[in-house]
Amino acid sequence: MADLNKPVVIRGVTLGGGDGPLICTSLVGRTRDELLAELGQIVSFEPDLIEWRVDFYSGIADRNGVLGLSADLARVSRGIPLIFTVRSAREGGEAISLGDEQVASLCVEACETRAFGLIDFELTAPRDGLDRVRAAARATDTGLILSFHDFAGTPDGELLHAKFGEAKELGGDVAKVAVMPHSVDDVLTLLRASHRAYESFDMPLITMSMGPLGVLTRVAGWMFGSSVSFAVGAASSAPGQLPIEDLRAGLAVLRKALEGA
Repeated sequence: MADLNKPVVIRGVTLGGGDGPLICTSLVGRTRDELLAELGQIVSFEPDLIEWRVDFYSGIADRNGVLGLSADLARVSRGIPLIFTVRSAREGGEAISLGDEQVASLCVEACETRAFGLIDFELTAPRDGLDRVRAAARATDTGLILSFHDFAGTPDGELLHAKFGEAKELGGDVAKVAVMPHSVDDVLTLLRASHRAYESFDMPLITMSMGPLGVLTRVAGWMFGSSVSFAVGAASSAPGQLPIEDLRAGLAVLRKALEGA
């Protein structure tokens, strides 16, 4: 199975290698109380990573509130590394009142809190913002996920390969690609692109096809190089995510079958 030469270690958790993906669940609460309650539930499932989807948070425009809540979430997470993500509407996120420059500034300040093991920043964001976030991530020893999402369809394999290469070239620690399939061929395109990128770029990958057709990639994507699979802890953050216990059961069946091969 996939075994990267240079895995990324975040707060004692290794992305890349191993006999299965890390499991990440997302926080999508709209209020502070909802988020803390959701986090308490998620922590009980003991995922490897927890992502805060800040674009769902109704108070996102209150910078001090976001930064203060970041510290609270880090305290309650019981040492499970957190990912800070503001997904844009252009890549399937919630509509928010912040512009690209403000999002970049918020991500820089999130790095500076040192509450997060990883920060997810989009490849489609303006380059000056990406440069600022990358510098802040380096200065605070925060892992940088550079991501690309297509909720409308699945680009061809060459474009997907170029996105992985762009993430590497721009200094990402992890490259993430998520696409929407409309056929089994689309799912195969994503899996082939994942495996090609795994063989081409010495960095951890996070890849998935979304929706019902893409469920296969959430269970078996690690065999093609994906190091993380997203699951439902309390609520879904993207179509096609499985409940965390269902994902674990599927991974267990796959591992058992491979051990007997």
